[in-house]
Amino acid sequence: MYSKTATGAPVTVPDLRAFKHRAEKIVSMTCYDASMAARADEAGVDFVLVGDSLGMVVQGQSSTLPVTVDEIVYHTRCVARGLRRPLIVADLPFMSFRDPATALTNAGRLMAEGGAAMVKLEGADWVCEVIDTLKRHEVPVCAHLGLTPQSVHRLGGYKVQGRADADAQRLLADARAVQDAGADLLVLECVPAALAAEITHELHIPTIGIGAGPHCDGQVLVIYDLLGITPGRRPRFVKDFLAGTDSVGGAIAAYARAVRSGEFPGQEHGY
Repeated sequence: MYSKTATGAPVTVPDLRAFKHRAEKIVSMTCYDASMAARADEAGVDFVLVGDSLGMVVQGQSSTLPVTVDEIVYHTRCVARGLRRPLIVADLPFMSFRDPATALTNAGRLMAEGGAAMVKLEGADWVCEVIDTLKRHEVPVCAHLGLTPQSVHRLGGYKVQGRADADAQRLLADARAVQDAGADLLVLECVPAALAAEITHELHIPTIGIGAGPHCDGQVLVIYDLLGITPGRRPRFVKDFLAGTDSVGGAIAAYARAVRSGEFPGQEHGY
């Protein structure tokens, strides 16, 4: 059973924090269309992320950088048509939040035109000013730290972040900073499990892991990854939930059960 099943009431931003306080795991997945959104809804997913990962898994791009605000608005609107219960989070693409004014305009589009309830943006440092502006204008924010795909060129590739002590301390400080700036949620991508556990313990906002071990408050996977259909080399943090099930809906439900029971992610999925 999943939270709020009895009433089927839509998940809200305060609900996510309540899940953390009750130690209930939060289940999330990326979604880009109405059909997959409906399967996520039926399976009891708590929130769906319309991620700029669509650039790679839907469009076949080599990175997320070419994705536009118009494309995220379009896919968010499609996803919204397939959902009743899960909350919708939409990505602010590369350079769409380069300053507070630009971020506010584009976040407004994702919410008003797309139907998102929260926007996600990568980074800390100067990004904290953007988060603060969005928060003061009643825009819920999901921060994203660790491996930030929009920074792929600066990072030199898709690599685990926070292994060295100095890097771990910087990530911990960044996590505190985005929370203090007003973030409601934090995605931690490809960071050592012990560091993700420390950050999760330190923060009062929920953490959502992807390649960040089992101790985050919830987990997120790209829908095509959890179905085992993404071409190329499979990342370590991915599990094919379609194997052993007879349907897409069954695979998503198996993923949701595994996250809530603590079965996924296992040690083999982390760093």
